[in-house]
Amino acid sequence: MSATPEQPFAPSPDETRLQARTVLKSVFGFDEFRPGQEAVITHMLAGGDSLVLMPTGGGKSLCYQIPALVRPGTAIVVSPLISLMQDQVGALKALGIRAEFYNSSLDPMAAEQVLRQLHQGELDLLYVSPERLLMPNFIAQLQSLPIAMLAIDEAHCVSQWGHDFRPEYSRIGALRPHFPQVPFLALTATADQATRDDIVTRLQLQQPRIEIGCFDRPNIRYTVQEKRTPFKQLQSFLDTRDPDDSGIVYCLSRKRVEEVAAQLQDLGYQAKAYHAGLPGDHRSQVHQNFLRDEVRIVVATVAFGMGIDKPNVRFVVHYDLPKNIEGYYQETGRAGRDGLSAEALLLFGGRDINTARYFIEQNTNEEQRRIESFKLSAMVEFAQALSCRRMVLLNYFGQRDGQPCGNCDVCLNPPRVFDGLEAAQKVLSCVYRLGQGYGVRYVVEILRGQENERIRNLNHQTLSTWGIGKEFSAAEWESIIHQLIHQGFLVQDIRNYSVLQFTEKSGQLLKGQVSVELALPKKATGKARGQARRTEKDELSTLQREVFETLRSLRKEIADSEDRPAYQVFGDAVLIEMAKHLPKTDGDLLAIPGIGERKLAQYGFEFLQCLRTF
Repeated sequence: MSATPEQPFAPSPDETRLQARTVLKSVFGFDEFRPGQEAVITHMLAGGDSLVLMPTGGGKSLCYQIPALVRPGTAIVVSPLISLMQDQVGALKALGIRAEFYNSSLDPMAAEQVLRQLHQGELDLLYVSPERLLMPNFIAQLQSLPIAMLAIDEAHCVSQWGHDFRPEYSRIGALRPHFPQVPFLALTATADQATRDDIVTRLQLQQPRIEIGCFDRPNIRYTVQEKRTPFKQLQSFLDTRDPDDSGIVYCLSRKRVEEVAAQLQDLGYQAKAYHAGLPGDHRSQVHQNFLRDEVRIVVATVAFGMGIDKPNVRFVVHYDLPKNIEGYYQETGRAGRDGLSAEALLLFGGRDINTARYFIEQNTNEEQRRIESFKLSAMVEFAQALSCRRMVLLNYFGQRDGQPCGNCDVCLNPPRVFDGLEAAQKVLSCVYRLGQGYGVRYVVEILRGQENERIRNLNHQTLSTWGIGKEFSAAEWESIIHQLIHQGFLVQDIRNYSVLQFTEKSGQLLKGQVSVELALPKKATGKARGQARRTEKDELSTLQREVFETLRSLRKEIADSEDRPAYQVFGDAVLIEMAKHLPKTDGDLLAIPGIGERKLAQYGFEFLQCLRTF
């Protein structure tokens, strides 16, 4: 579509919805939007700003890709990593979408060609790095062109409260006055309330629609094991996996990455190391080999994987403790993006905590040290949790209405529990008497009747809740309070020194209108053994499994001939549906989610020919 910068785009809401749904089916091959997508897309098509929080694999990209194909002009997408841009542009081109990237990896001739396409209106989407976007000459060029929208991916990098703050990202908000009529869209998979508020302020979003998707990834099984003999634990975990499964093993140090990768190679695994200290061409090769299933396991630091588009990662292992829940959630979210079964294993040891705290103390910014310390404490609480892991994650992100999932290690191997209503009421009463202005340790000191200078100076020994909790040790009370946080009865305010505050559920607990079940801290930790998990491939019959493997071989042949990752032909979920339903016609193929008209035209004949042999 062509338009001048001044031309408004104002079709009726019904027209834009119809256009969006048409693109969803014809280009992307889906009949229905996922929750939240259509509302954001409609708002963006009407020219409004939005902030979108959806889990990894939750469909954030469609929130700007569809408006980019419907609105006049070119959509500019800000992305932090070159490899991420290349993956996404490759996937879009496979769908017939006119997309390119503009970053430092391009030689002058290639960069000039991309800019020529941009100026001639030949691009639907252009992915740019924040450094390139903020160049004055580039800003001036964009101001002379019809810009459909500006999408900022990984928007948590904008905020000082985010887990991956980047100074260059914080400057993107300065573009707002240059593009007052262009809708801005901020997207992230991980942001607490403080981070969300900061994103809106720093990007100068105008009355944005804030869409918060459900953070639950029910296809991922979360497991935490006490770290004892970590490599043997990793080997034991891998021995239970399908040898064709792809996975990522995260380590904190470059040295450990190389050690673990070498040990896995010695055992015959297709494993490679990846960290920022390796040559750029080596990292790029590992990345491409992983995408193309030529390397099954990547052992990496967190330098690997942001926004990775590979949908069939079946497991993520954290060999060391992550620094925060946001990073952990984002990294585990790289497993099972296709919606099929996946696993996340965390090995947790006390030495990891000390190492992480040491690195935090090296930060000279006192405010950042405080933020990072809080986030590390929350990560430790998750690892030590005695309640459903999924509930802990959902509560951390403000979604407090969840029920135990039945599919994490705590649910599958539950600890001993007791009726915790009285203990919980004591905690909440103490928090109330303290004016919701103190943290966990101080509340525990009051409950246990401690006498120290701070308590005497504040005269808190006169509170009615002082000394009412001597039946539990300090460690047990801390466990109880953390469980109440995980169950949504309390929240910690990161912006106010992590003080304990009430939630909308607190009043019901104080009035005794709800029951509370709490877990007793484990005296000794045995090896946790969950129930063996059946995957979608396990559910296939013998014939269906044979069909699936034959289709997978055909997919690899096609992908190799086109020099692209296999998942850009069809994902595993699509092949499983083919194996189950044995489609016979073009119409049958189009009925399978993930197959649009472009993919049908490209690959339909070959796959139907293959299926007819069965």
